Amino acid sequence: IKQMKTLIYLLIAISTISFIASCKDNKADNTTTLYECPMHCEGDKTYDSKGSCPVCKMDLVAVSKADEKIVNTSGISDESIFNLESIWHTQNDEAIHLEDLKGKTLVMVMIYTSCKAACPRLVADIRHIEAEIPKAYDADIQYVMISIDPKNDTPKKLKEFAKENYMEDGKWLFLQGSESSVRELANVLAVKYKQISPLDFSHSNIISVFDPNGDLVHQQEGLGVDNKETVKSILSTVSKS
Repeated sequence: IKQMKTLIYLLIAISTISFIASCKDNKADNTTTLYECPMHCEGDKTYDSKGSCPVCKMDLVAVSKADEKIVNTSGISDESIFNLESIWHTQNDEAIHLEDLKGKTLVMVMIYTSCKAACPRLVADIRHIEAEIPKAYDADIQYVMISIDPKNDTPKKLKEFAKENYMEDGKWLFLQGSESSVRELANVLAVKYKQISPLDFSHSNIISVFDPNGDLVHQQEGLGVDNKETVKSILSTVSKS
């Protein structure tokens, strides 16, 4: 009888251990993988399946309910463009990340050098904006021109364009990226563009202002528009940095 009781206790113990292990396995298996926009266009909204963000069209990235929130120690928000990991080449053929521009107010516009219509006017607009900013702030502001035609706008071509337009000092930065990185940044900036011939594009005319942490603070759309609010946002951003 004593041996029978011992055997029963042993079986109960084995069953209990198996049950606990099974629960742990089920808990792990039931972890739900969700997906969210890397730029958090819709805040913390998540999706049950892979796809693209309905706002910026970037591919959704996987997150897990079981994952603990990672503390952001970089000093930038989830919406900052400095979260983009793409590599760009300057007019001096130097490779950089957008995060390398952290600490400066960014005035950003997308153009292409062979453009004969809208882009010269966009360049004129950004030059007018630059002219209204006191020289004392030059070191705190970076004017960034991104080419939407990376195939033809090589660093050499961008450098020539900068020279032709008297934009050679350190405040002016021209960037060439891959076609995918240009498209990704264009989505973030809400700039739409389409190639209509080997050397021509139709595109949005938007000048964007980012604070020193890469957060969008203002956008100016159109050509030859009143830039009063744009200048105001730049000065406000610089004064807070």
